[in-house]
Amino acid sequence: MGNFHEQHGVALMSCIEVVLMRRNGANYHLIQARLNAICNRNLMDCYEYPKYLRDVLKEVYKENYASIIEEIKSYLGDDLSHEKDIVDFFKIMES
Repeated sequence: MGNFHEQHGVALMSCIEVVLMRRNGANYHLIQARLNAICNRNLMDCYEYPKYLRDVLKEVYKENYASIIEEIKSYLGDDLSHEKDIVDFFKIMES
């Protein structure tokens, strides 16, 4: 079961990276730097710690935060977006 959890995490975090890079590469690097400074984590760690990513994305994107989350969900697709661990991740991201 843990193997699927790890695969879901890699798929989700890869989607997040793609969306953030497509939006603005400079902000992507800012997000990485903020995560490292605030909690000594990188983007890939945030699958296990989504609160940190949520807080940094809200700080960086402010009023565009909700559209970032929707774009990530769209990029992820329906197959993975209904998996329990990913649903739980987005519950935190949308809180």
